[in-house]
Amino acid sequence: LLPIDSEHNAIFQCMPQQSALGSFPDGVERILLTGSGGPFRERAIETLYEVTVEEAVAHPNWSMGRKISVDSATMMNKGLEFIEACWLFGAAPEKIQVVVHPQSIIHSMVQYSDGSVLAQMGSPDMRTPIAHALSWPKRIGSGVENLNLFDVAQLNFERPDFGRYPCLRLSIDAMVRGGSATTVLNGANEVAVDAFLDGRIGYMDIAEIIERTLGEVAVEEVTDLNVVLLKDSESRSVATEFIKGKR
Repeated sequence: LLPIDSEHNAIFQCMPQQSALGSFPDGVERILLTGSGGPFRERAIETLYEVTVEEAVAHPNWSMGRKISVDSATMMNKGLEFIEACWLFGAAPEKIQVVVHPQSIIHSMVQYSDGSVLAQMGSPDMRTPIAHALSWPKRIGSGVENLNLFDVAQLNFERPDFGRYPCLRLSIDAMVRGGSATTVLNGANEVAVDAFLDGRIGYMDIAEIIERTLGEVAVEEVTDLNVVLLKDSESRSVATEFIKGKR
């Protein structure tokens, strides 16, 4: 199993060479999971209630589909990547730090116990991680233009503001909670984002719908796929009812 998503591929590249997926390696202190912060990183929080669909799908760095672009704006995509990273690399939630990095040049980092921090850098182009996985453990040309550090000039890093990105907070909390909470989170988000793109709810309603659904649907231990499917269906039904109340 080789990760393709740019952040997880970057983490994989920065981990010790012989480390196996699903096992957090000795000597690694934590994973630094980067995210651009989306199109509303500097927008006044009180104006986010007025965000239009067209504004939410206009990502500053990446060309993506409408649903994923909204997830990037809310940073739900980073929350889901946080959950994925816990499973892929055998990391406890406290071993992962989300870092807002607006340039999208550093795709993620790994901090070691000796103080070293290894970062994977490159232009924001999915051909790089795809080429890496296709040719691993060797390297092949990807067609991506070489990164020019003089053009980049500077790299910025910020702590994520959970007031601006409540979906990120909900994702981390769901992973800490465990069980089927992450399934409920994802199902509710799928329904809420679809409703936003359809004009049935506002942008800031997305996080509210997810939080209310998490409070309504009982969290259970995930013993098999049937539990996941059941909780996914239940969360979508509950979220849909909450959305109807918004209209």
